[in-house]
Amino acid sequence: MSPLKAVAPDGTFSTGPDTTERLLTPGEVARIFGVDPKTVNRWALTGRIPSVRTPSRQRRYRQSDINALLNASP
Repeated sequence: MSPLKAVAPDGTFSTGPDTTERLLTPGEVARIFGVDPKTVNRWALTGRIPSVRTPSRQRRYRQSDINALLNASP
């Protein structure tokens, strides 16, 4: 299991010394896709969309993953 990463107040987290990535809430992802936040969490539970957990165990979504899904859509 990988160690938990610290999430900054601006919603970013560090995956290494030179990489910082924006984390989106279920509500933010829901607005992007036009669905309910509970739907986004169900997608994560079924593996349709990758997610990470914050130290407080809240589910968040990497902006790069969401962008890749948007670009892959027909």
